Amino acid sequence: MSLKHYLSGMDAQARERFASDCKTTLGHLRNVMYGYRPCSAELASAIERVSHGAVTRKAMRPCDWSDVWPELAKVAEGQGA
Repeated sequence: MSLKHYLSGMDAQARERFASDCKTTLGHLRNVMYGYRPCSAELASAIERVSHGAVTRKAMRPCDWSDVWPELAKVAEGQGA
């Protein structure tokens, strides 16, 4: 699921809380969501954790997630960890 889709299901207060739980601001999440700013590895991990896996690191960093988290790429390929 995309971050935009995930956040669209929340009211304004919940979106602010989600951003805070990710240790960022809603403004920064919007910048990331619309491609104005890159999503750091740390933020991608936080989004995945706080969204309980609904928005994955792979979704947040589709171009390089397997370079950043090679252990996850192995699992995705069925090679185990």
